[in-house]
Amino acid sequence: MALHRDDICERVGAIVRPILESLRIELVDIEFKRGGRESVLRLFIDKDGGVTIDDCAEVSRELSLVLDVEDFIPGEYNLEVSSPGLDRPLKTQADYERYAGRMVKIRTYEPFPDDAGNKRKTFLGTLEGLADGVVRMKLAEGQGAAIPLDKIAKANLEFEF
Repeated sequence: MALHRDDICERVGAIVRPILESLRIELVDIEFKRGGRESVLRLFIDKDGGVTIDDCAEVSRELSLVLDVEDFIPGEYNLEVSSPGLDRPLKTQADYERYAGRMVKIRTYEPFPDDAGNKRKTFLGTLEGLADGVVRMKLAEGQGAAIPLDKIAKANLEFEF
């Protein structure tokens, strides 16, 4: 039976976390996309001060060796390891705490009201933090917003020019 995309990401995560911990590197995200002839397995990694090309190459080498032995990903695939970029996704509660004070864009699953009562699905502003499962932010228009973490579909840092 072929593994589902989420199962593949979960197994890869379990394999790569000890490797990353030994290198003091954080796993930000894993994507597995099936393509025509070849699929792509992408890992996004980060560390204090940012990751280097050498960090990405080392993680790729270490993980490739283990994945070749485990051999649970069907068909051919390319392994890509990179930094999350300037628009790094916010995935964990710790991310919402760590990046307080930074500009973020948050998208919710359904329209949600800001503090002025305007319903919207996209919120852009300064992240104030996370408390009791609620993300607080000061929106670019000036009003605030309190968004329950479980209503967030996607959140990213926004690069400020």
